[in-house]
Amino acid sequence: MSNATLTITGMSCGHCVAAVSNALKAVDGVTVEDVRIGSATVAFDAAKVTPAQLAQVVTDEGYAATVAG
Repeated sequence: MSNATLTITGMSCGHCVAAVSNALKAVDGVTVEDVRIGSATVAFDAAKVTPAQLAQVVTDEGYAATVAG
């Protein structure tokens, strides 16, 4: 498993955290380690998904996301 941290803007409450967490958990090969207002840290199977795809999942939920680092 690889790790990625996403920087997320537009989150402001617990509902936002839950929405992002649930969206990431739904991706095959992803284990959500931590989601907070402004960021998410995940472990992922690089054979199944890329960090850029994970950022797109968050963007599809209505938040701006980029891969940190």
